[in-house]
Amino acid sequence: MKKLLLLTAYCLLLTSVLLKAQTTTSPDSVIIKKISDEIFVSGEVYRNEEYLCKKIGARLTGSEGAEKAVNWTKQLMEKYDFDTVYLQEMMVPHWVRGEKETAYFFSPGEKKENPVDIVALGGSIATPEKGLTAEIIEVKDFDELKKLGTEKIKGKIVFYNHPFDVRMILPFSMYGEAGKYRYNGAAEAARYGAVGSIVRSMTNYIDDYPHTGGMAYNDTFPKIPACAISTLDAEALSAALKNGTETKFYFKMSCEMLPDVKSYNVIGELRGTEHPEEIILVGGHLDSWDLAEGAHDDGTGVMQSIEVLRTLKAIGVKPKRTIRAIMFMNEENGLRGGKEYGAQALLKKEKHILAVETDAGGFTPRGFSMSMSEEKKATILKWKDYFFSYGVYDFTQKGGGADIGPLEKAGVPVMGLEPDNQRYFIIHHTALDTFEQVNKRELELGAITLTMLVYLVSEYGL
Repeated sequence: MKKLLLLTAYCLLLTSVLLKAQTTTSPDSVIIKKISDEIFVSGEVYRNEEYLCKKIGARLTGSEGAEKAVNWTKQLMEKYDFDTVYLQEMMVPHWVRGEKETAYFFSPGEKKENPVDIVALGGSIATPEKGLTAEIIEVKDFDELKKLGTEKIKGKIVFYNHPFDVRMILPFSMYGEAGKYRYNGAAEAARYGAVGSIVRSMTNYIDDYPHTGGMAYNDTFPKIPACAISTLDAEALSAALKNGTETKFYFKMSCEMLPDVKSYNVIGELRGTEHPEEIILVGGHLDSWDLAEGAHDDGTGVMQSIEVLRTLKAIGVKPKRTIRAIMFMNEENGLRGGKEYGAQALLKKEKHILAVETDAGGFTPRGFSMSMSEEKKATILKWKDYFFSYGVYDFTQKGGGADIGPLEKAGVPVMGLEPDNQRYFIIHHTALDTFEQVNKRELELGAITLTMLVYLVSEYGL
């Protein structure tokens, strides 16, 4: 009975909060309702997402798709008649995957080849033209690699079989813990004389979709080809290695790093009417990996950012502070866009009062991460009731985003949209990241949440 009474009291309290947030007639609540209605009824974020994915598709930095995306998003913001739309030039890396990768493992003396699904990691060199074959050795982490040393590693292919730690609640915590083996794995293996590197795909799911992603070399050691293997095949390969017989691995990749090319950040803004010198930035990254359409990573983020400005203009809001939407280029394999924007902001002595990034998928919004002073956090938290009606309640996490990192280092308060992304690492950096994986209602809720935040900060400052 006591539990029932407590549950009833909680439900009544929750209902009271929701009703209060929905029925209040404050000027801000009226604007927020207009924002919500506009996006739910006349929003264009989902349609724009479809065009980006289906008409343009993959947008790897330096590619034809990336160039098309730059031109189209500029034209889109010009069509919406934002106050200013412009490009910010920079040089970016141009890595190409080449032909589809092939791989298999086998035991010497046996005729059977066990084919596996792999993808080259972004930035990797190619294998020799006819492929690379060598004995494979499995390690769980860098400590184990170091213990084996040059004597046992030299001439072999290192297989990092480091699963996501599923005890962690937040998917990006799992990703952050395991990601070092993808990014630094080849360099560390080369330190001990390895001739190739394989990393278990960055996901907590067992399937046959390999996940690509960025990696880096250490110029002190030779460059060796690096790939990711699907988790299903990682399990099979590990099982074969546990049999105690020597196992060899063959893989063939034709990827290549070409000379840097010119590309751009795409920027649109609504000019502030009272404090135009104070800038609120909202953005995501326009580039994507080449295996799919870059729908959640980060098509949803850039389309939501444009929708923020479109919505405020459509409902007649004239922001007191300048609101700037930015489509960063080269987040996936270089962060050149974020670095260039940060450098230009410093050079121009621009005053950013807040930078918000949306790059965690277009799923149902649940909260915002924040890195700023306690005083500024308190200002944001005054508005929690407005967000609660939309299922957005978590303001406890720290952080902002990779592209706004240079602004954060310069002292700018930063935030990141935090959706319910438990499904994200099924599709992240894989061939599955397509428009069909995007839910219209969830995408719109994220756009509403971002627009609410930007509107409130534009009205009251931070």
